[in-house]
Amino acid sequence: MSAGFSEMDATESKSQRRPFSIKLWPPSQNTRQMLVVRVTDNLTTKSIFTQKYGSLSKEEAEENAKKIEDVAFATANEHYEKEPDGDGSSAVQLYAKECSKLILEVLKRGPSSKDEKEVLVSEQVSVPHDTVFDISKGARSFIEAKEAGETLEPLKEPGNSYTKICFSNRSFGLEAARVAEPILASIKNQLKEVDLSDFIAGRSEAEAIEVMNIFSTALEGSILKSLNLSNNALGEKGVRAFGALLRSQSCLEELYLMNNGISEEAAEAVCELIPSTEKLRVLQFHNNMTGDKGALAISKVVKCSPLLEDFRCSSTRVGSEGGVALSEALDTCTHLKKLDLRDNMFGVEAGVALSKALSKYAGLTEVYLSYLNFEDEGAMAIARALKESAPSLEVLDMAGNDITAEAAPVVAACIAEKQHLTKLNLAENELKDEGIIQISKVLEEGHLQLKEVDMSINSIGRAGARVLARVVVQKPEFKFLNIDGNFISDEGIDEVKEMFEKFPDKLGSFDENDPEGGDDEEESGEGLGDEPELETELEKLEVNKEE
Repeated sequence: MSAGFSEMDATESKSQRRPFSIKLWPPSQNTRQMLVVRVTDNLTTKSIFTQKYGSLSKEEAEENAKKIEDVAFATANEHYEKEPDGDGSSAVQLYAKECSKLILEVLKRGPSSKDEKEVLVSEQVSVPHDTVFDISKGARSFIEAKEAGETLEPLKEPGNSYTKICFSNRSFGLEAARVAEPILASIKNQLKEVDLSDFIAGRSEAEAIEVMNIFSTALEGSILKSLNLSNNALGEKGVRAFGALLRSQSCLEELYLMNNGISEEAAEAVCELIPSTEKLRVLQFHNNMTGDKGALAISKVVKCSPLLEDFRCSSTRVGSEGGVALSEALDTCTHLKKLDLRDNMFGVEAGVALSKALSKYAGLTEVYLSYLNFEDEGAMAIARALKESAPSLEVLDMAGNDITAEAAPVVAACIAEKQHLTKLNLAENELKDEGIIQISKVLEEGHLQLKEVDMSINSIGRAGARVLARVVVQKPEFKFLNIDGNFISDEGIDEVKEMFEKFPDKLGSFDENDPEGGDDEEESGEGLGDEPELETELEKLEVNKEE
């Protein structure tokens, strides 16, 4: 057995390799069965809820328990599929939460009469299992010919209604692929969604390429709306192995190529092979080794995708040249709702170029622009553009961009207009007390949907911490404030904690706070944290109108 398919592209770095790893999601069949048992117990044994609403018979409880687990799993799995690069912890939490909610729902409705045969879980949350064929559940593992034949048997049933297949989390060998080939070919005309993410892990390069060729040929000519090839460390060879399938797709609405080792050559292959992206709504390239030259190729795809609503090109090693090219291409995507360009090396010039595109996004709701080296000039250009567009913006993330207090008035003026904001992340900048207070002041008015604020690592002292905490703690929907990694005095921390006394879980830790930090003036004991008059003046700061 080789070291893995990540050897396919010689240019791929070690960080791109995907050895077998432990995932929290999906749970094993044994874990799911254990949960059914626990749910059954909750529906039948004595508790404050069964005393209040009544308990169920064992037979009825078991029937409901299976339905509850099934629905909870489907809900959590759908959540996980939207964030496939995560470890699954949020899906696990949602799984448990849904189970608890449905248990209470069943208990409130009470035992069914003898004539009632329907399970009492809400029908509106049930999932049409006959349209989705998913073998990704359970432990991540290899699948060989015999198991493949048995597992894929339902796809051979005449008249089946499967429109989506998910083979993720199972590594297909050559013999297993040959078993799957005629089965897939027989149903390709009815398929609308294909998920082949993480399906050749641990295979040798030669075997993996042949497996992909087999799948590509079998599915060639299908009219897909969604195609997910993520987590396969494709490289250029892998992309071209899927050539037959990609060349036959002209109606794609969603394309996922995350964590694929997409280099410059691979990106050019993607651009070359896909005949049309006119209907594309979702395009995700997260965590690749694209670089500037690869970004030029991706920008061609973006430019030909006028209906794009969700674009993710985060952690792709794109610098200024590629950033400018992507920004100019995004100028045509006026329907964009979610934009994620985090963790690249855009710089000021690309930031200014991006601001021109942002000014056209009336429907933008989420924008993730952290760690892009925008500095004040780029950040202010972005803020000015967003101020005049995106009236329903919910998430604004501009962490790690070297934004100082000089840019704070412009950033604050933008935030003032975003009354639907739920999450604000400006961590790891240099806003200091002056900048934080100006931003806090604009948050005082409205912003009733605000839930999360992250201002960690911003050289904030006591004054900034107090003003920000006082503002956000009063928001009716607020969930979490992070101001760790700053220079807040011990007295300031005590004051903030007192404000959150009734909601301690809404305040992050202060483990990385340095009360002795800050500039020389603060360190000498004459800084903001210990000078009430100066602190009071800072708290009176208002946002100045731009000249």
